[in-house]
Amino acid sequence: MIDLMFTEEQEMFRKAAREFAETSVAPHVAKMEETGRMSDELIRALGEAEMMALTIPEEYDGLGLGYTARLIALEEIGRVSAATALTLQVFALGVAPITMFGDEEQKKKYLPGLAKGERLATVGVTEATGGSDPKSIRTSYRKVGGDYVLTGRKCFITNSHIADTITILARGEENPDLFTCFIVESGVEGFKPAHEEHKMGMRGCNTGWLVLEDCRIPGENLLGEEGRGLRIAMSAIGEVGRAGMVGCALGLHTACLEASVKFAKERILYGEPISNLQMIQNKLAEMKIDLEAGRLLGYRATSMQDKGMRASNELAAAKYFTTEAAQKAAKMAVDIHGAYGCMEEYPVSRYLRDSFLVGASAGTSDIMKVIVARWALE
Repeated sequence: MIDLMFTEEQEMFRKAAREFAETSVAPHVAKMEETGRMSDELIRALGEAEMMALTIPEEYDGLGLGYTARLIALEEIGRVSAATALTLQVFALGVAPITMFGDEEQKKKYLPGLAKGERLATVGVTEATGGSDPKSIRTSYRKVGGDYVLTGRKCFITNSHIADTITILARGEENPDLFTCFIVESGVEGFKPAHEEHKMGMRGCNTGWLVLEDCRIPGENLLGEEGRGLRIAMSAIGEVGRAGMVGCALGLHTACLEASVKFAKERILYGEPISNLQMIQNKLAEMKIDLEAGRLLGYRATSMQDKGMRASNELAAAKYFTTEAAQKAAKMAVDIHGAYGCMEEYPVSRYLRDSFLVGASAGTSDIMKVIVARWALE
């Protein structure tokens, strides 16, 4: 039986993560909304608070705290800024292929800098021709001597313009059935960030295109073995990316509920707070029930991961439920605020915009249902 109660250490970590979010992240939210960019100061703060070291093993200067600690951190940061949580979640997604499949030299080279926040990471899988279907990607590679040459374009890549350590999925130029992952560093010739997207939500979380034009990388940057790229990429997305999106969704959902409760208690209508109205209470009850159910799904899955159990199916279910519930909660939060919910000085308008992006990242809701259906049919 899986114990879903937090340990004393996890409760202490949650309090520390909340304090960090409120003191070090919250002051940057307004500027991120205005400019669409995350400041270097906030990125440094994430590194100094060791938020980037959570899942990196201790022998590589990480904390090795595991997946539940990461979910706690993402929920608490997402409660204040979903955009910051998403940036941090994709950072961990970029780190995962190296920790899971990298050789010892690659781990020693990259992980200490990543743990300190001196390097930033992401994964380049999605293309215009293939996102949910990674086998449809067109980015190719060929071997030239002891090196590899990559050519192609990646789109909708979070951290595209700020990451300097990128895991790229490509297919063989001579054998298109051979999918392989490579570690690409941002300064290498032939590699560059291109178009930067301007999203409706998650302002401050950088998203854009990556271009590889005869990008030559050394053979030592081959990640794992040739032909294992799909397994590497999908393992990282399934076990790390989706767990991270659960944290982002839970944090956003919590923010919606807290803002709604506060407003409902303060807004007076017909001589009494609207929190006394049954229709408002019904919305708050739905939001609270969905939040608690989502937490049970999410933390159960990460508890399984921390025990060394595979949890890809459980994470797909949790990712579907929590991201859909966050979007529903954001809509109800705006409804509870009435006309005020449409005004940017109230955070619920941001929550609604942000909510549309949590479902699309790391696999859409429809793809999650495909995975869960296969699980049910086993």
